[in-house]
Amino acid sequence: MNTKELTIKAGQTESQYWKDLWRYRELFYFLAWRDILVRYKQTAIGMAWALIRPFLTMVVFTVVFRDVAGLPSEGDAPYPIMVFAGLLPWQFFSGALTECSNSLVNNANLLSKVYFPRLIVPTSAVIVSFVDFMISGMIMLGLMAYYNFVPDWRILTLPVFIVVAFAAAIGAGLWLAALTVEYRDFRYIVTFIVQFGLYISPVGFSSSKIPQQWRLLYSLNPMVGVIDGFRWAILGGESGIYLPGFALSLVVVVLLLASGIWYFRKMERTFADVI
Repeated sequence: MNTKELTIKAGQTESQYWKDLWRYRELFYFLAWRDILVRYKQTAIGMAWALIRPFLTMVVFTVVFRDVAGLPSEGDAPYPIMVFAGLLPWQFFSGALTECSNSLVNNANLLSKVYFPRLIVPTSAVIVSFVDFMISGMIMLGLMAYYNFVPDWRILTLPVFIVVAFAAAIGAGLWLAALTVEYRDFRYIVTFIVQFGLYISPVGFSSSKIPQQWRLLYSLNPMVGVIDGFRWAILGGESGIYLPGFALSLVVVVLLLASGIWYFRKMERTFADVI
């Protein structure tokens, strides 16, 4: 009886690689679920931390930027809702960067023993951050109920901006995941990137406060377009979106995603040896 053996190697063609991603699709679920359980294991309040952290951050930003700095909200939206509309995508993005950067190193034993598309590991880390994002969304619903704030038809476009946020998180995460395998210093650099990015992104304030002559340059930060899109969709009313800046941010996101996939695939065959 003739039998055929199929050997799958990391260096196969791109078409076979993407087929393997589908074949190993259950790994997305198992790795993400494992990371969620490990994150909140032996904590007193478990997933409630996904609510407490963004809520306290929103309170601090509201006090600092509204009460101390005297900055206005966008349109008629209450300031806490305006802040949280920017905080939601930012915490998703920053959490994804942190999780992705360490994902390959934390799964070193798995990478060195069995073949599967390595792209699954950092992508599953983004899914973990998205779970936190969905849980944090409950705070937004609570704020809307508290302030009796009802969004308009623009809220239907929110999934579009969530997809853009996903693309930005995966693109940057793939870069950092691959670089951290090669240079372990990036575990410390990521912390700085997240802290610095929080201050240069319009999380606690409206990007409309940036001088007009600098807004296009400011939009080179891909999270500017993402946050502006979230606010446009959630706040509605007089909330506007700077279209040239949003288009530039969108181009940067696409380039970030494409280059992230390219660099990750380029370095992927060396992961098992280097790690």
